[in-house]
Amino acid sequence: MDTLKNLKGVYNFTITGTDGKVRDSWSVENLVTNAGFAQLALLAGDAAAVPFTYLAVGTSSTAPAVTDTALGAEITTIGLERVAGTVSRVTTNVTDDTYRVTTTWEATGSATVEEVGVFNDATTGTMLSRALTGAKALTSGETLTGTYTLAIAV
Repeated sequence: MDTLKNLKGVYNFTITGTDGKVRDSWSVENLVTNAGFAQLALLAGDAAAVPFTYLAVGTSSTAPAVTDTALGAEITTIGLERVAGTVSRVTTNVTDDTYRVTTTWEATGSATVEEVGVFNDATTGTMLSRALTGAKALTSGETLTGTYTLAIAV
C-alpha cells in the first residue's frame, strides 16, 4: 500500500521586460498552511468545497508560518492584484497527481514583490500556501508570470 509522504509545492516565476525579453526567472518552495491542509481535506470529500484557483503577490518579507491566513501586505492595485489562474493537473509519478495554477500579471506601476500565495477566493478565502520570492522589482509594462505546482508524493 502506498503511503502519502508529503505535499511539495513550488512557485516558478519569470519577469519579462518591456522589450519582451526575460530579465529574471527563479523558483521557491512553499509552506502549506494549516488552513490549506484543512481545505485540501475538505476538497477530498465535499462537493461544495471551493478549490484553489487564485494567485496573489505582496510586499511583505515576513517569514511564512503555518498559521498564516493571508499575505503580509497583498498588492491590490497596479495590475498586480489577486487573479484567477489557469488550473491544470500534470503527471509527476502517477497520472494527474500534481495540481498546477498559472497566471500572468502586467504591472501598470512600480512595486517590489516579496511574497506570493495561493487562495480559493478573489478577495478573501483560504490561503493554501505562502512563500517569499526575494525582492523582485517590477516597473510599469513588465509582466510577472507565476506558476504554482503542488505534487502529492507517494
